[in-house]
Amino acid sequence: MIRRHLLPVLAVAGVIVTVIAVVVDSRPAVPNGPAVPPARAPFATQVAGTGVIEANGGNIDVGTPVPGIVTDIYVKWGDRVKAGDRLFKLDDRDLQAQLLPALATEKEAAARAAQASGLLRLAESVPDPRAISVEELSNRRSAVAISAAVLAGARARIAQIRLDIERRTVCALTPGKVLQVNVRPGEFAQDAAPAAPLIVLGDDTRLYLRVDIDEFDAGRVRPDAPAQAFVRGNPGLHTALRFERIEPYVVPKTTLTGRSTERTDARVLQVIYSFDPASLPGTYVGQQVDVFIQASGTASPGAPAS
Repeated sequence: MIRRHLLPVLAVAGVIVTVIAVVVDSRPAVPNGPAVPPARAPFATQVAGTGVIEANGGNIDVGTPVPGIVTDIYVKWGDRVKAGDRLFKLDDRDLQAQLLPALATEKEAAARAAQASGLLRLAESVPDPRAISVEELSNRRSAVAISAAVLAGARARIAQIRLDIERRTVCALTPGKVLQVNVRPGEFAQDAAPAAPLIVLGDDTRLYLRVDIDEFDAGRVRPDAPAQAFVRGNPGLHTALRFERIEPYVVPKTTLTGRSTERTDARVLQVIYSFDPASLPGTYVGQQVDVFIQASGTASPGAPAS
């Protein structure tokens, strides 16, 4: 009797649960708002773009003129260097081994040059010109010239080896701050352009901002127009920008924002601004910021959002 009434009750309960699940799943999802509100445009009409912070004068990717194994690293992240400061060193034992016989060759050449000069002086000091033939005198003068050339070649070889040894130590050519160190002692450094630079330097006393402007809005950008940069994740942190230059070559867009309306085949005009790092504390080279440039008129018809 109990089993006879239990099965219908379970069936009804299953139907009720199914109906509740369907109702719950059919309710429209409430979209989550952004964790941080986006920056609000400071101008009535403006051109917007994405900017990437760069060091003053651009980021300097340091490589090596010759391949070799890295033996010493003289800097670390955040260090400030002056022009001529050592950055890293490559193994130079092969060159040091070449230097020893080159020095010995120079000594031998110097001794032969001194000997040839002595024999020439002796021949020229003979009081009776008939005591030595003209041919012998000419041969001794030629021997002096040849020995001098051999000595010069030996010294040039030493200078070349020492220059090659000097090139194994890579130094900074301009002052700046060490932004990245991507090499370790014991690693093999290629002289060709690596996937990542060995060391990245940059002058952060004044930071630059490379802003990508969609090609449809390129004609609306004016050098004298006010511009402001807003830090992503903190729209309350912003600063006015100083115009530096417009690079007069439209390039494919490489800095992507990830927005659904973004076109990956877009081409952009790159506008360079600068700002005082103290006006945007906590920002770093390589960071993306939102930039608004005051403009007149509207965007070209059909211009897609960037």
